[in-house]
Amino acid sequence: MHSTQQLRLMQLASSSLPVGAFTWSQGLEWAVEIGWVTGVDDFSDWQIQQMEHNFFTVDMPLLARLYRACEQDDLAAARRWTAYLLACRETRELRDEERSRGIAFTRLVTDWEPGCSPQWRALFSESQLCGMAWLGVRWKIPLTELALSFGYSWIESAVMAGVKLVPFGQQAAQRLIISLCDRYAQGLAQALACPDICLGSSTPLAAIASARHETQYSRLFRS
Repeated sequence: MHSTQQLRLMQLASSSLPVGAFTWSQGLEWAVEIGWVTGVDDFSDWQIQQMEHNFFTVDMPLLARLYRACEQDDLAAARRWTAYLLACRETRELRDEERSRGIAFTRLVTDWEPGCSPQWRALFSESQLCGMAWLGVRWKIPLTELALSFGYSWIESAVMAGVKLVPFGQQAAQRLIISLCDRYAQGLAQALACPDICLGSSTPLAAIASARHETQYSRLFRS
C-alpha cells in the first residue's frame, strides 16, 4: 500500500471515527452486573470467546464475502450476506447496533465518495461491514489490511468499555489490547477463509447478556 492508503486505513481504525462504537458494550454491561466478568482475566476470557466464536466465524468471513461482492459489483450477493449478518445478531440491541453504526458510516461514505450509488448506500445503512468492504475496494486497500484495521477498532472499543464497566486501569487496558491483538493476528487468516458450512455464532452467554441488558435497570451503554 502507498502512504495515502495507509493513512486512510488508520483513519478507519481510529476510535474517533463517528460511528458511535463507544456507546455499545455488546452484552458486557449485563455480564459485569450479574458477576460473569469481575476482573481483567474474566474480561480477557470473555473477549477471546467473542473473538473466536463470533468475530472469527461471522464478521470476518462475511467481510471477505462482502469484499468480493464489492469487487465484482455484485449487489445481489452483498444483499444476501448483509441479510445473513443481521440474522446472526441474536437480539434487538445487537441488530440496532449493526444498523445504527451502518447509518452513521453511510453518512461518512456519502461525504467521502458522493458518487456511490443509492443501491449500495442503502446496504451500508444496514451494516457498517458492507460499507467498510465497499470503501476498502474503492480505496484499493487489501482485504487482510482492512480486516486488521476493523479488528483493531473492535478490540479497542471492547477494552475501553471494560475500563468503564469492570473496571480496570489504562495500563491494564493497554496490556489487554496487546494480548488480544496477538490472538487476533494468529487467527485472522483462518477466519477470512472460513467456509460457508462453518459460518455462525456460538456465543450463547453473550446473546443472553445482550437480551437481559434490554431491561437492565441502570445502564451506561446501549447494549
